[in-house]
Amino acid sequence: MLKSGRHILNSDGESESSSNEMQCEKTSTLLPCPENLVALDCEMVGVGKSKHDSLARCSIVDYHGNVLYDQYVQSRDQVTDYRTPWSGIRPKDLENAVPFLMARRQILQTLKGKIIVGHALNFDMKILKIHWPKDKIRDTSKFQPLRAKANLKDNNTPSLRRLTRELLFRDIQRSTHCSIEDSIAAMDLYRIVENEWEKPTKSVYFDDLFWPKCLDNK
Repeated sequence: MLKSGRHILNSDGESESSSNEMQCEKTSTLLPCPENLVALDCEMVGVGKSKHDSLARCSIVDYHGNVLYDQYVQSRDQVTDYRTPWSGIRPKDLENAVPFLMARRQILQTLKGKIIVGHALNFDMKILKIHWPKDKIRDTSKFQPLRAKANLKDNNTPSLRRLTRELLFRDIQRSTHCSIEDSIAAMDLYRIVENEWEKPTKSVYFDDLFWPKCLDNK
């Protein structure tokens, strides 16, 4: 068994989590089995003169909040803004970070065949250069029943921190952001409305409500 960061691989170089998929037995025809659900969150730094976004950390947790992957990632350009108050990233974190292409391969292997839960996933997918099937995305920033439960207006995109405070009764991002903490929060929010989310027919997932337009193929 091999480990890359906190990413566990079996002897064939495949994610251990993917082997669990074969053992999953659905208890409902409506709900995805827990082994097929993961939550993802990324932290970014600014690079170059324009300080444009670059991946600095990616974390993936399973349905129960266990960490499947957590890795700091080297930028291909010079970091000019660590954005520490928001990203939680410090220079020392990136000293032994893995190259972007290696991290992306590891992330894709961990995500293989999974439904991805997250908050404002369009930003994460864009920074990872990943296009995921629309029916395998669960974006907590887009799901109206979550806003309703939190008594938030439909026309405003709620922050992860606000939803977590209102619905999970806990504070996150108190001093800085942590991609593990944020991905766990997104999964916990999904679990609150899992039954409601999975009730609609599959065609509903293709509505713009569930899919950021920026990820559509041009």
